Amino acid sequence: MNLPNKLTLFRIFLIPVFIVVMLLNIPNKYLIACIIFIVGSITDAMDGHIARKYNLVTDFGKFMDPLADKLLVISALTCMIEAGLVASWMVIIIVSRELTVSILRAIAAADGKVIAASSGGKLKTISQMVSIIVLLLGAQFANQTLLLIGWVCILVATLLTLYSGGEYLYKNKELFMNSK
Repeated sequence: MNLPNKLTLFRIFLIPVFIVVMLLNIPNKYLIACIIFIVGSITDAMDGHIARKYNLVTDFGKFMDPLADKLLVISALTCMIEAGLVASWMVIIIVSRELTVSILRAIAAADGKVIAASSGGKLKTISQMVSIIVLLLGAQFANQTLLLIGWVCILVATLLTLYSGGEYLYKNKELFMNSK
């Protein structure tokens, strides 16, 4: 197993650790969860970069890397609903988009096509990750300014999520038009 795939598996391992920290009533839990999330986010950037730079792209990585990203973000946002840091409707929109794009990619793959990540999709992911980090730091330090900035960021991330989902559907509408 190559290094990018190990980083992807490590990111998946971090997900239950993040969830447990969020569920515990321990001092500095939001800071600890934030650090775990940042480490997971960094591995996301690293594994793709290393895989492309050293020609270590694998079918496992093509499938598991985006899945690990989605699981990390969705797990964080779901825990943050319970903590009162994000609105459930925002998370429903984000999860719905992720499921829709994943299904679209599966339909394309069945036809032998690959749907690459769009710039809108990449911007969406970055905005979601930044939002989560800012909100966790705001909660840790009970800083209303950071919480407000985080809420604005997650609102922007939700809007970018809608936009990028629409972008994927529009650019790949032939998959629906030609389906039997």
